[in-house]
Amino acid sequence: MSWLDGTMVGFDTETTGVSPQHDRIITAAVITRTPGGEDSSRTWLIDPGVEIPARSTEVHGITTEQARAQGAQPSVALDEIAEALVAALREGHPIVAFNAQYDLTIIEHELVRHGLPTLADRLGREVRPVVDPLVLDRHLDRYRKGKRKLIDLCTLYAVPVVADDLHAADADVTATLDLVGALAKAFPAMRNVDLDALHDQQASAHHDWAVRFGAFLKSKGETHDLPDPTWPVAAPAAEVEETAGSLF
Repeated sequence: MSWLDGTMVGFDTETTGVSPQHDRIITAAVITRTPGGEDSSRTWLIDPGVEIPARSTEVHGITTEQARAQGAQPSVALDEIAEALVAALREGHPIVAFNAQYDLTIIEHELVRHGLPTLADRLGREVRPVVDPLVLDRHLDRYRKGKRKLIDLCTLYAVPVVADDLHAADADVTATLDLVGALAKAFPAMRNVDLDALHDQQASAHHDWAVRFGAFLKSKGETHDLPDPTWPVAAPAAEVEETAGSLF
């Protein structure tokens, strides 16, 4: 049986900003999709302990006042989120996340910030297996022009979504889980790759993309916010090396 016919656990966060090292999680969703296609979900609203910038509120709709009044304490919520993800990984179920490097890196930093064991600490190993539709699409259709945000890929692969619902963590997770199936229809070879191999191939594909894109940015004089080649969790200080890799 292909991993596509098994249980998958989707994960997404909405945060105070775009830095996984420095920003905070405000909402999170973990949705388990079983082989029968049924979803069970759990969501969290967290008081990040800092002001939520207006530009972030414009994206996800959560204000500082709402988070303070209704949000859980970070140490409690983050521990619950981590345990839900680790339980899935221990069972061999893949964590499915769009731009997984961001969400998995920010939760690792948040756990450290609050003195809690990281995902890797709890597992006693690296965080795997992970499935990231962004990494897959970027590699499998490398030369396609255009944007590759979640809404763009849902449109391309005919995944029905309500655009106004996206940027809510649970809606993003549902769309991402649907997108995995749509990608597998477009690229049937995905069905024949086991999860460990798929994880390693995505890591290689992301590394190669990050090196290429980072070199392009540097050629344009950009030296900040260069992509980190390490996936699915960004390294504290990534070393950029050229490696070759291909999927399937």
